[in-house]
Amino acid sequence: MSKIDFQSVDDYISSKPDAAAATLELVRSAIRKALPKAEEVISYKMPAYRLRGEVILYFAGWKHHYSLYPAGPRLVAAFKDELASCTADKGTIRFPLSAPVPKKLIADIAKFRLMEVADRRKTSAITKGRA
Repeated sequence: MSKIDFQSVDDYISSKPDAAAATLELVRSAIRKALPKAEEVISYKMPAYRLRGEVILYFAGWKHHYSLYPAGPRLVAAFKDELASCTADKGTIRFPLSAPVPKKLIADIAKFRLMEVADRRKTSAITKGRA
């Protein structure tokens, strides 16, 4: 994890080597299109997209890959075929920096996460209503 405290997603992306930064801009664009109402923030020293106070999705750039978080079992199962060329474990999806950015897949993952969060909120509201 970076030792730098980034002030913005622009700061985060500009701290990466040029090739990685270009890839991360494509990832960012795909997420922003999928989650247009989400607030773009830095959380845990990574770019994150927050809606109604809750982070929907994070991304991070590494030396040989970039990652999306969180990726729970439901999400990984839902995109099993599309993620065949990636590594998906321990709540993380890793995409190689050397491969083209799957913008549609990233957008679909962001929308899926939004649905997961919305479903969890509904369940929580129902549970609280019964208490």
